[in-house]
Amino acid sequence: MKKTILVFSLLILALLLLFQFSKYTLISGNMEMDYVMAVIAIVFLGIGLFVNKKIQKQDTTSNNQIDLQKIEELGLSKCEYEVLKEVALGLSNQEIADKLFVSESTIKTHVSNLLVKLNAKRRTQAIQISKALNLI
Repeated sequence: MKKTILVFSLLILALLLLFQFSKYTLISGNMEMDYVMAVIAIVFLGIGLFVNKKIQKQDTTSNNQIDLQKIEELGLSKCEYEVLKEVALGLSNQEIADKLFVSESTIKTHVSNLLVKLNAKRRTQAIQISKALNLI
């Protein structure tokens, strides 16, 4: 995270320098600065393409295998796991209940059990934990 913040801070600094060069070029009428700005713009394009390629490579190489053994270790029932998948989609308790043809109180019970078993305080934290454990 710190590395990402540092990289983007440096990119912002370089962008500010680019704006200062363009202002200097406008005032002085020096055309050589236009070439410097073009080189900086090409460098920014290269960095953008590199970052985009790296991000897309991470998305494709991420492990999409669901860890069934971890599900068993946590003691998640089939119904609780189904509710977890629906919670990860961002559905409310009522929407999950309608989709799974059960009452809303049943969904609340399953969500409560999920929070305990995943040692989470909120639904969003449960989703983060389950993604980290390759449950969803």
